[in-house]
Amino acid sequence: MSRLYDTIEPNVIDEKMLQKAVEEQGPQEELGQLAKREGIDYKDVTELQLDFRNILKIDNLWQFVNLTKLQLDNNIIEKIEALDSLVHLIWLDLSFNNIEVIEGLEALVKLQDLSLYNNRISKIENLDTLQELQVFSIGNNNLTALENVVYLRKFKNLRTLNLTGNPVCENEQYSMFIAAHLPDLVYLDFRLVDENTRELADIKYQYVIDELKQGEAQALAKLVEEQAKQKELEHHKAAYVEYLNGPFLFESMYAEDTEAAKLAYLPGMSDLLETYKSKFVLICENLFAYGLKEHEKREAEVSTFYECLQEAIQDSQQQGTKIILDFENDSQGLLDVIQNMSNFEIADSKLVRYNEDITQLSDTLMTLEMQTVDQLEERVHDLQGSGELDPVYLYVASALTIHALLLRMKASALAKGSSGRLLGRFVEAVP
Repeated sequence: MSRLYDTIEPNVIDEKMLQKAVEEQGPQEELGQLAKREGIDYKDVTELQLDFRNILKIDNLWQFVNLTKLQLDNNIIEKIEALDSLVHLIWLDLSFNNIEVIEGLEALVKLQDLSLYNNRISKIENLDTLQELQVFSIGNNNLTALENVVYLRKFKNLRTLNLTGNPVCENEQYSMFIAAHLPDLVYLDFRLVDENTRELADIKYQYVIDELKQGEAQALAKLVEEQAKQKELEHHKAAYVEYLNGPFLFESMYAEDTEAAKLAYLPGMSDLLETYKSKFVLICENLFAYGLKEHEKREAEVSTFYECLQEAIQDSQQQGTKIILDFENDSQGLLDVIQNMSNFEIADSKLVRYNEDITQLSDTLMTLEMQTVDQLEERVHDLQGSGELDPVYLYVASALTIHALLLRMKASALAKGSSGRLLGRFVEAVP
């Protein structure tokens, strides 16, 4: 149930609030004023404090994609939401709010420290993806079931847990139960879990823990088996032979054919149906084996092609680098000479010649890249039909190589130039 906002005016996270918070927490003095004038890119913000602002609803944080620390404590938030884009978040504080259900945290797979202290939560749940969790504070809530804490066994990195202020803490077996079920826990309710408590807990709950471990092992084995089946199915789908390695296709088709079911009641039809099923399944299994064989052959061809592609690109890079280095060596100090000439006409003519050499260099490098693309083109067409290859990637992977080299050449030339007029003409000539 929401609070009665008699004296508190709820706020929303809008652009004005975000801008103010970033400016307040960002650099101050001269650097801060410069950032304020030029604007701050939210993508550069890694820590954000939005506490004590009467925020009712979490919203508009999608731009903070590199945020690692977020404070939303001491507000009036009722629901955890709109955090999916904060995938780099490590530290999250949602304490002192009105949250009733743990939810909306699935995307925060890097989260290590989570505080939900002083809310209205009655169950620990929906944290399965937070496998990096190390510190969890959920004190002063409405947790009543001691068994609910067993849920936290799946978090193998959890070392600090705070449950103080929950009804569950009134159970006389509380400390022993926690120590037995969370053996890797170091701190409970701000206190070190001592070895004596841990040993007594192990003895007291030995049979319960053994049974629990057995159940967990069975669940894990089942999960591994299901994942293996899913992986195998994905492999079959990639080869377009899923469900052909058995009677599944026949049974699914037969089940949907109401007329075929009636034939089973005719004399002698039962044997005929079994014979037909056997032949049908045999054809499916032959197709399955053939499809897998062709898929493996195809994968081998594609793998070989990409190996050749990488070799060709590397060779092209080496040749391009050598061409540029040779050019740089041949024109060593030329810009300095041009720059120091007192006769601008002669300097201009030499600069024009240098610009022509740059253009020729660009053409040579591009020709080198096109030769690489042409050499691979025939093989691309052979493999394109499988959908395994992206022709755009093949060109871009090759072309970007030379573009990077050209930018390096341009940066090198800019570093050597200082005359505004000559440098301006030179820059215009560089692609």
